[in-house]
Order: sequence, then structure tokens, then C-alpha cells
Amino acid sequence: MRPDRKLKVIVTRRLPREIEARMMELFDTRLNEDDRPLDREALALAMAEADVLVPTVTDTIDADLIGHAGPDLKLIASFGTGVDHIDLAAAKEAGILVTNTPGVLTEDTADMTMALILAVPRRLSEGERLLRGGDWQGWAPTTMLGHRIWGKRLGIIGMGRIGQAVARRARGFGLSIHYHNRNRVDDETEAELEATWWQSLDQMLAHMDFISIHCPSTPATYHLLSARRLGLLRPQAYVINTSRGHAIDEAALVRLLEAGKIAGAGLDVYENEPLVTPKLLTLDNVVALPHIGSATIEGRLDMGEKVLINIQTFADGHKPPDRVIDPGH
Repeated sequence: MRPDRKLKVIVTRRLPREIEARMMELFDTRLNEDDRPLDREALALAMAEADVLVPTVTDTIDADLIGHAGPDLKLIASFGTGVDHIDLAAAKEAGILVTNTPGVLTEDTADMTMALILAVPRRLSEGERLLRGGDWQGWAPTTMLGHRIWGKRLGIIGMGRIGQAVARRARGFGLSIHYHNRNRVDDETEAELEATWWQSLDQMLAHMDFISIHCPSTPATYHLLSARRLGLLRPQAYVINTSRGHAIDEAALVRLLEAGKIAGAGLDVYENEPLVTPKLLTLDNVVALPHIGSATIEGRLDMGEKVLINIQTFADGHKPPDRVIDPGH
């Protein structure tokens, strides 16, 4: 790239207006005005033309696409925290830097997790459907009975930033905090959260009233809640997932929910998004949301600011702060 021209930045989806306006000022930017996900051909063309690509989790950037990227593509500044949609090894081999936007969605995702923990046992979605459908006949002592969460046990799978933020909220609602993590958190954090560590995930699953998933997307977490592990849950247990859909064997979850062997589920993510197992949408004991755990205006603006900082730092000849991989190392 010549030093006398602006970086050519191609954005694959619509971003907040404020972020797009600033990006247009700083760089030679091409936006996706109709906001439709790019097909493979369009994504390959963008990678052939760009100095910087700004993709999202809807873009699968595999080794083949990276292998055919143009010679000027030196930075993939992903709009999002997860990077499992990018072949990082191929990017590193091609000398392409990859950045993400970590840490800005913790509170939003924790809020949504807590909302689901409340919504499922208290049958909020079912109650709203009853009211909107005109079938509510008024208050009665045995109508729409759910379960209280005070005094119940919450098992958190993955005690990173989001898991800890969920634990802080849950304590305020009277839940006792339990967790399974690859490594035990430090003593100070464990004491603050009054959290109990379970070395065995299987043993924790068998003793909890709620299970909330907050693990990263890795080969090891695929179907982490397998049919066998889901079978360890007690009949009064609820499963909450605002993390990665493929962490749960969705077909097995449906079977257990239908059979009443699990009390309910609160889901914001799905194994084959945007496709959802149809039966999930017919079960009264499921609260299903369209992957909106991080969908706040504040969160999206914070993500966009991180993308801008990563690109501008790169343009200035420095290493971006949110590097996922650095081909120089």
C-alpha cells in the first residue's frame, strides 16, 4: 500500500451509523448498504480488494478464502468477540493480522442470561402468549404457577468475565453459585462470589437447579452438554445458553424437554443458526430468543469503537490492542 493513500476498508454488514460515519472519514470505506450477509463469491471479492476487512460472525472466512486473498489484505478487524468463524492458523500463515472486540459485551450478555434465568421458571413467555392470545380468564390461585429462584443452585460452565458477571447478578437474587472451569479462579474472586468450584462437570450437573453456559467456542466445547451429560440433570433443572449454540446437543435437549426429564430451557443461541430445531419453538417450557444477548446500542457502539481503534492503530504502523493472532510472532 502506498503511504499517500487511505486504507481501503470493506465492511461486510451494517454497523451503527456513528461508527460508519467515522470510518468513512478516516478510511477509504465501502459499506454493505443492504445489510445482507455476503455470499462466498462476494466475500472473496472483498478480500481480494481490501487492505482491511471488517467481518462479523455471519462471515465464514476459511483457509481457502484466506489463501485467495489479495496481496494488500493485512488486517481482518472482526466486529465481535468470537473468532471461530475465521481460520486463524491460515491467517497467520498468510501474514494477516486478526483483531476482535473483547470485553465490551460482558454486562449485556450477563443481563440477558439473568433475564432468561428469571423468565423460564416463572413462565414469562407462556404467560405473555396467554394474554396476547385473549385466553386469560383472570387471576386464580393455581393459574400459571412457576418456581421461585431464591435459594436454588446455579451451576456456571465457564467462569470468565461473563460467567463472573452472571454470578454477581445471581447472588442478588438469592441463588447459590457453583461453577466448573478448566482452572479454578483465584481465591479472592471465589470469596467475593461465594462460589463453589466443581472439578467434575458431571458431578456439578447432577446437583444443580440451573445450568448456565459461558464457555468459548473450541473443538473441546462442541456438544459439551452431550446427550449423556444432559441426562445427568435433575428433572427440576433448567438449562440456559447465551454462549454458543453448538455447546449443546440440541436434538437431545429437545427429547429431554419433551419427556419432562428437564424442566425447561432459556436459549439465545442455537446449534445451526439461523436454523432452529422446530420443536423448540412449540414447547411451552422453552424461552427462545433470536441471538440478542449482546444487542444493545451501547454495546454495538463500544464494539465499533474498538474496530476503529484497531484499524487506526494498524494504519499508524503500530500493533492493534486487540490482536487475536500476530503473524509477526
